[in-house]
Amino acid sequence: MRLRHPSGRVVHLSCEIAPMTACNLPAVIAQLDTYGAVRARLGADALGVSLWLPPSLAAALAVESRARTRLRAEIDARRLDVVTLSGAPFDEGGGETPSWSEPARREYTLDLARILLDLLDEDAVRGTVSTTGIGPREGWAEADEKATAGILRRLSAGLADLAWQNGRAVRVGFQPAAGQVLDSPAQTVAALSRVDKDRLGLSLDLGHVARRWPDPAAGIETVTDAGLAIVEVRLTAVAGSTTGAWREGLRRLFGRQGPLTENLTLVSRAAESTAEQIAGDVTYLLAELDALGLAPENEPCPAR
Repeated sequence: MRLRHPSGRVVHLSCEIAPMTACNLPAVIAQLDTYGAVRARLGADALGVSLWLPPSLAAALAVESRARTRLRAEIDARRLDVVTLSGAPFDEGGGETPSWSEPARREYTLDLARILLDLLDEDAVRGTVSTTGIGPREGWAEADEKATAGILRRLSAGLADLAWQNGRAVRVGFQPAAGQVLDSPAQTVAALSRVDKDRLGLSLDLGHVARRWPDPAAGIETVTDAGLAIVEVRLTAVAGSTTGAWREGLRRLFGRQGPLTENLTLVSRAAESTAEQIAGDVTYLLAELDALGLAPENEPCPAR
């Protein structure tokens, strides 16, 4: 779903399809039915969705163009849009999630980038893959840091090659989280100070920001002043909730100065949310965004 900011810029609103056991393409396609029903309930021309594809399926789709074409056709048939993919979960039913000091992370993320380029609408110029916050801070050593730096350089080179081949770009957003190398604003800036900032940035969870950053607005300013792009913002906005701890961050990101990101993802409250629940949450979030001047692209932006 495309929203127009008073500045004229477009913000893509997507619903995260909650990660679950979807180890094959038919299982992923089955998940799309719920979001087709959400789009119909909202009466929207299109609805954005953010998919999670497990590593084995991503590896297969990255080399099987016919399977990607089928997935794109199923997305189009339900009038859904995909501009983001989630590579944050990795585990497929056992084992330890690899950090970014291990090549498996780069390979998985580049597979997702290859797939996303075939799922983007024809008029989309770029997409986003979200991923974890580098690795666990406990036990993180200099050797891990050096290995990660090399892998991130190769990731950036891979993304640049894909952009050259396809004429469209994919950016990767690293998600700060408690206990990760990326956690506080200062830790995040320090860890990503030398990355390719044109292709690598942040996937910012406003729930984490509200819980862990003493001053969300100041923290957002810290990371953007350091040149880090916020390539995706994530939040859980449940209809009927009175918490709204994320509102301060939302105002800073989408206020009068213009949106600081072009991708906003509504995180699922549970893996088994119904179409009615999801539609209610989308409606609730749209009302919050309307107060900031964002409206669906086919509707006029209110004067602010």
